[in-house]
Amino acid sequence: MPPLSPDLFARLPEPAALDRLAAIAAEAYGAPSRDCVVPAPGTQILLMPVAALVPPGRAAVLGPTYGEFARAAALAGHHVTEVEDIEQLRDADLAVVANPNNPDGRVFKRDELLDLADARGSHGLLVIDEAFMDVGPADASLSGEVARHNIVVLRSFGKFFGLAGLRLGFALAKPEIATRLAAALGPWAASGPAIAIGEVALSDYEWAKAMRKRLEGEARRLDAALAGARIEVLGGTSLFRLVRTSAAGSLFEHLGRAGILVRRFPEYPMWLRIGLPGNEASWDRLSEALAAGAFRR
Repeated sequence: MPPLSPDLFARLPEPAALDRLAAIAAEAYGAPSRDCVVPAPGTQILLMPVAALVPPGRAAVLGPTYGEFARAAALAGHHVTEVEDIEQLRDADLAVVANPNNPDGRVFKRDELLDLADARGSHGLLVIDEAFMDVGPADASLSGEVARHNIVVLRSFGKFFGLAGLRLGFALAKPEIATRLAAALGPWAASGPAIAIGEVALSDYEWAKAMRKRLEGEARRLDAALAGARIEVLGGTSLFRLVRTSAAGSLFEHLGRAGILVRRFPEYPMWLRIGLPGNEASWDRLSEALAAGAFRR
């Protein structure tokens, strides 16, 4: 990454810079065109404007999944229900699927989601959150199909590139939906530094290929560490693992005391989501914590 120009911090970004980023993102994610891409300061901020594209009605979220989907839909005026079967999304005014899903890593086949989109036709809006698709199967993505029906695909930048604090994400949709969403976000939806870094990172396909391979290896390493501690892996992606253990509460506290932060799920008290350690010192700290076994007492 070349040094960032001081002007990126001193001036508002030019529209041309945002257009370049949108074109690069369209190429990287396989969207039909730049006109189908809306850059934003992270995908989380997109959830409510996307939900507001549909008049208040019934929102169905395929769960269990990321809690912000339901919260954003409710703030947009929808009556929200969490459903367990993808067929229950067919009649909802706003239907939301995470693919791969967070936290269990479930992947829905592209044909399955296209069948859902075809069945819904022009009714309401189908939102596919592909925040973790950079480490998912590329043939499951609906990024290239957003011109069909009323589909919005969300793509996260920070997760795969390890730059969550940069706040950059994208909504992919057919041009008429993309135009409405961009208008709702207003000008300067992404900062100058975020645009510059996004342009370089999304264009570096060799880095992305090498990183996917590295993450797959590190995920196997995490599986081995968890298996050695007799902790069951339920699923996940190559960025995290969802585990189940009757000692989840004490394991959460035990890891926290060791400086290892994991995600708890109050509604599923035996679940924890564990991310990949970021460096060898973190791997050592996790190995030592799991080997101690104090959480089983």
